[in-house]
Amino acid sequence: MAIRITLLILFLLAAMGAAYYYLAHRPAHTLNLEVAYVLPPKLQMVDTPAEVRIVVGSLKSGERVEILHRTRNWAEVRTPENLTGWVENKDLLDSQTYESGQKMLRDLLANPAQAEGHTSGVVNLRLEPARDAIQLSQLPENMKVQIYGRRMLDRPAPDGQPSAAKVRDAWYQIRTDAGAGWVLGRFVALDFPEQLSPYAQGSNMVAWVVLTTVDDGGQAVPEYITADRLGTQEADFSHIRVFTWWIKNHKYVTAYVESDLNGYFPIRVAVVNGVHYFRLRLIDDQGQKFQKVYGLFDTITRMVGTVPGWESDEMPPEPESHHHNRSRRRRG
Repeated sequence: MAIRITLLILFLLAAMGAAYYYLAHRPAHTLNLEVAYVLPPKLQMVDTPAEVRIVVGSLKSGERVEILHRTRNWAEVRTPENLTGWVENKDLLDSQTYESGQKMLRDLLANPAQAEGHTSGVVNLRLEPARDAIQLSQLPENMKVQIYGRRMLDRPAPDGQPSAAKVRDAWYQIRTDAGAGWVLGRFVALDFPEQLSPYAQGSNMVAWVVLTTVDDGGQAVPEYITADRLGTQEADFSHIRVFTWWIKNHKYVTAYVESDLNGYFPIRVAVVNGVHYFRLRLIDDQGQKFQKVYGLFDTITRMVGTVPGWESDEMPPEPESHHHNRSRRRRG
């Protein structure tokens, strides 16, 4: 009887030991670990959060890591390559915020970029157009960006100071190779297409969207709808021009001009029944939102009608005269 009791005790001890070993040493991939993403462009991992520490690895913005352990200011992380180390909590972005940024990126891809440029300094990429909004990443100087939207917002007055004359900031909604978000507009310099640069001088060109391309000796040359902001800071643009390509002289021709617009990005383009259209988001004198839709017929641009609201993809009824000649006749 004593032998059986002894064997039973040994069996229980062995089972408890096995359970402890499993819980303490089971492979980490079986755990439902918290996921985070690296915030700064470069981030060093160290072997300990103590004062004396050594660097054990380097991470980059947007890199995915798993959180093994957290303290008040530090997190022990593991990379997909199974490298572990410690980083400060402030340098990590939670997965929910990261996914919000990725959703913005997917939404932007449904529209054409309105302009391109580069950062003129180190700039914070934020989830919303506000100085205190969540930071998604930090962009280095001279990073290429594509611009999709613009918003003018009041700058908050410093704490304890009366708000006298309001200062307004322009924010750009941008996309980079790393993601999407909002940056202060003054940190972005526009990079005009080389062939459009002469037309941008003195016009405050703020957008250029490709309508179509034409063949010139085997080279595909883009034709553009461009937008300028003249005499206004609130609207995204007040003036448009359409540039078509003159094949014989190998240069752009201003095919259409319209002023006194109260327009907002994005300018959208589409091809319907072989005709290239673009639509402008506008606000009238009564504050009503509507869209003007234009068609490019050969080298002629015509406004074909209006559509209520900004979100509709509806096409206005097209006048019969616009159906007569849709061939791509070019100046030769």
